[in-house]
Amino acid sequence: MIITKETSPYLRRKADVKRMMLDVLIALAPTLIFSFVVFPIHTLVDLAISSSIMLIAEFIFVGLKNMMPKDGEKHTFKEKFEHSYKGKYGINNIIPPLISAVIFTLAMPAGAPIYSVILGSLFGIVFGKLVFGGLGNNIFNPAVVGQLFAKLCFGSQYTQVDTWYYTIPDVASGATPLGVTPISNVSSYQLLDMFLGRIPGTLGEVYKITIIIGLVYLLVRRSIDYRIVASYLGTVAFIALVGGLTLYSLDKSINPFVFATYHLLAGGVLFGATFMLTDPVTSPINSPSRILYGMIAAVVTMFIRFFAALPEGVGFSILIANMLACVLDHYEWSSSRYTWKKILAMGLIVFLSGLVVFLYFRFNEGVVLYA
Repeated sequence: MIITKETSPYLRRKADVKRMMLDVLIALAPTLIFSFVVFPIHTLVDLAISSSIMLIAEFIFVGLKNMMPKDGEKHTFKEKFEHSYKGKYGINNIIPPLISAVIFTLAMPAGAPIYSVILGSLFGIVFGKLVFGGLGNNIFNPAVVGQLFAKLCFGSQYTQVDTWYYTIPDVASGATPLGVTPISNVSSYQLLDMFLGRIPGTLGEVYKITIIIGLVYLLVRRSIDYRIVASYLGTVAFIALVGGLTLYSLDKSINPFVFATYHLLAGGVLFGATFMLTDPVTSPINSPSRILYGMIAAVVTMFIRFFAALPEGVGFSILIANMLACVLDHYEWSSSRYTWKKILAMGLIVFLSGLVVFLYFRFNEGVVLYA
């Protein structure tokens, strides 16, 4: 028996990394095209900047990683270049950073300053990927790292950009439908408008139809694991429904099912579940671990939305889930079998998260309903 050392993503079927990455690019295409239609200049500029920076950073990294060692001899530039890149730089050094650039672009708002795009994309590729050793070694999604860095550093300088495709309601003070409180802002947007993307938000997260097209394509091609998507969206819906039912018991004007649907369509839940959380490099290997991974990310997302000062929690929840992926894959308890302990853990996550939301909404009526 020959044992070979490989890095993630680990494939259990007849496929390769290049095919999987190409599938992701194809799945991103509808959302990217629609973004070009609605915000042509912003999308083109942001994509050109982020793609250039991430591709150049990857190219420089490969060269530095494979530098010719000093042996006392004098070598030509051609010899040094061939030693660094020949057979060591290929399609897998081009497509992954390009995917990260596209996701990063679509996760940025149209009103983001150019310098935030430059610094965010550079920070994301360097500190989200390259410092860990490149493809297969990073524990964080580079696009999410870059997006959150730009948002935390320059978010106050983001502006809303007018478009023919939607009209921003006067009552909405935030950049997205999550900009006020989880209750008072529900009536500001119709669910149909949220589904069709006629709301403010980032370049790519608001176009739900194109995201769903990409999701279906990736699931059919088996380039992502449905368990992550289903567990994440299902847990988000459950927690939101518990919150909605609790609020309905306090105020009959609140529709719990509209409330739950609102949280599924608002922010980057669907976009993150399709293109960020399912990254095969930063997600667990085994099936039960992937379900737990999606559930943990969903709980963090909803807790940030309900309890934290930030209105959106998708990006932070993905990074936290990324950190826990290696714990879920620990050899002492990680396996492909659904043991009673793993099923119990899944049940406890659902029950305890629902209980926390119920108790908070039930006994903080004044804060929740009239904030």
